[in-house]
Amino acid sequence: MKVTFGHPLLISLLLLPVHFLVAQEPTYTNAIGMEFVRVEPGSMVVGRYQPPYPQASDQNAGLTWTAEDYRLAEQLAQKDDRPGFTVKITKPYYIGKYEVTQAQWKAVMGTNPAYFQGNRVSDDAEGHPVENVTWEDAQQFLRKLNQLDKTGRYRLPTEFEWEYAARAGAPDDIAWKDINQTAQLGGKTTYRVGQKAPNAWGLFDTLGNVWEWVTDYYNEKLFADPQPPRSGKVHVLKGASFVGDVKNATYLTHAAGPANGWDVGFRVVREAK
Repeated sequence: MKVTFGHPLLISLLLLPVHFLVAQEPTYTNAIGMEFVRVEPGSMVVGRYQPPYPQASDQNAGLTWTAEDYRLAEQLAQKDDRPGFTVKITKPYYIGKYEVTQAQWKAVMGTNPAYFQGNRVSDDAEGHPVENVTWEDAQQFLRKLNQLDKTGRYRLPTEFEWEYAARAGAPDDIAWKDINQTAQLGGKTTYRVGQKAPNAWGLFDTLGNVWEWVTDYYNEKLFADPQPPRSGKVHVLKGASFVGDVKNATYLTHAAGPANGWDVGFRVVREAK
């Protein structure tokens, strides 16, 4: 079909704003080399916890339990069972492909607060995540970054934005047998970012390496609430650190800062236009 200037389809396209005509890129790299991955809207179930328990039908349990023992195990598991709640992410956003590195912190702030640098690491520390930063320190970094780069707005992710991106579409928690493929755990120092496999959406180190600050206040509970608290004493940490183990490396629960300090960093969100 030949499209002339007066064709209704062409006229409607000409009237659209430019940002509707140009597709948003799936990745973005800013002027100081921070790489971001675009995350599209969607939904997930948060806080669902269904603890396993021995059942009489288990053939390989190796347990010499009575019927009453099995009944009690089921009762205790059901007591701790949590159905969770649905969270909808309504707007797209870009999130850091990696945790903020020491080199990136230095490029913005001119200093390096990290504990693991110099002779405390065996390689070039500038590729390690910056740590030993408080939530307020992260806010100072973001204010400076927004002053330096006015092409977009940078901030910490919300807890739900962080978890949605970290889970990358997975309906459940990551299995313990799979964690070591993606998570930096059980070490004596931080590691260079991006050394393990990425998640399904291309993000690295969402579990392990350093705990990551998010925007939200801590609710003084193991699991998040559907509505995050509007105030509090400390802020939420997600993702576990290099000193953790598979029990810590989970998307289901959250912790609170300041933790150890030297195992706490952050990841940045760049808002999508």
